[in-house]
Amino acid sequence: MDSTLITPRPDEGNAPSSDRARRAALGSFAGAVVDWFDFLLYGITAALVFNSEFFPQISPAMGTLAAFATFGVGFLFRPLGGIVFGHFGDRLGRKRMLMLTVWMMGGATACIGILPSFSAIGWWAPALLVTLRAIQGFAVGGEWGGAALLAVESAPSGKKAFYSSGIQVGYGVGLLLATGLVSLISSHTTNEQFLSWGWRLPFLFSILLVLVALWIRNGMEESAEFEQAKEAQPQQKKQRLPVIEALLRHPGAFLKIIALRLCELLTMYIVTAFALNYSTQNLGLPRELFLNIGLLVGGISCLTIPLFAWLADRFGRRRIYIVGALLGAVSAFPFFMALEQRSIVGVVIFSLLLANIAHDMVVCVQQPMFTEMFGASYRYSGAGVGYQVASVVGGGFTPFIAAGLLALFGGEWHSVAIYLMAGCLISALTAIFMKPAAAAHNP
Repeated sequence: MDSTLITPRPDEGNAPSSDRARRAALGSFAGAVVDWFDFLLYGITAALVFNSEFFPQISPAMGTLAAFATFGVGFLFRPLGGIVFGHFGDRLGRKRMLMLTVWMMGGATACIGILPSFSAIGWWAPALLVTLRAIQGFAVGGEWGGAALLAVESAPSGKKAFYSSGIQVGYGVGLLLATGLVSLISSHTTNEQFLSWGWRLPFLFSILLVLVALWIRNGMEESAEFEQAKEAQPQQKKQRLPVIEALLRHPGAFLKIIALRLCELLTMYIVTAFALNYSTQNLGLPRELFLNIGLLVGGISCLTIPLFAWLADRFGRRRIYIVGALLGAVSAFPFFMALEQRSIVGVVIFSLLLANIAHDMVVCVQQPMFTEMFGASYRYSGAGVGYQVASVVGGGFTPFIAAGLLALFGGEWHSVAIYLMAGCLISALTAIFMKPAAAAHNP
């Protein structure tokens, strides 16, 4: 009996060419590097700089909350990006939308790098920062769905998790580059220099990544499965919007995606964003600790994600996913206990358990798992919007919620650990009770 969360698609016998599959995988990976470098760089910088540079007239605690709130704004606009890019991606094709998302993300990021601080233009600074963050969120909202679809639909049968894992490896490379650049600049500048201009350099570096990604993506072909679905689709005088079609046909899929993403989102953002701020502000630990952990996590994920994806194709996506989510749940309290004890070894071990084992085991199977819940003609909208709504619910405000819980309970970390553990358990239970889905069998 197949142990995956989904049943094989009936059209998987029409395997795409290996060259098309490799190009799609490489193009999806390249764009993911750009989008996640830009998106994660914002989170890292928000934890270190934005409270003082853009919100200096409020208390440090409120400044931190405000900085994390702007971090969350990007997630609020991700569903809108999923709807807009999903609509046109289902109508016009995946490749066109993926070229546009890279342009938008790179432009917004470069503008953040030259944005004047509060001391120069007053409240216009945080207002423009929020606007640029919203554009980032809108762009990345259209990125994942298209990149996942192009990789999954072009992948050979039986290797869909592995071929599409490059999207999540792109996350790791983006994290590695973002954290590495911030760490490098931080170590070669004084605190005053870093706060004044040093933090801006990684944002400007995004321009180079955008040019490389556009060059690679220009060589991609459109998804063969999308082209076949468009040819087979009967001409109708009036068609429903793809996102409406997805909602009406598979309403439960959206809730499943939200629940299944909680483990991934909470483990990563608590380790890479919240813990960075918490350890420096509350425990007096050097900021280089979690910057270096971010480097380690990003580097290791380039190996663990494709490895777990290969295992998932071989032994079943559901098994790999459940093990990862349960490991995340049991690592929550030990992670914070190690932090409180200022045990560097313990912090590193449990950070890797959360962000490289638990996170990577659940994230490596998401591309085929989520996209195959929907038919080909509305899959960009269905999977993309579901994925981005989950980002709002479980990801964008994770650092903000964690900081709020910390403030609410007088600096006690137990509530944040419970928050992390509960999210992982919800994901695990959803996967355990989820039945194989034959939803995607119809275009």
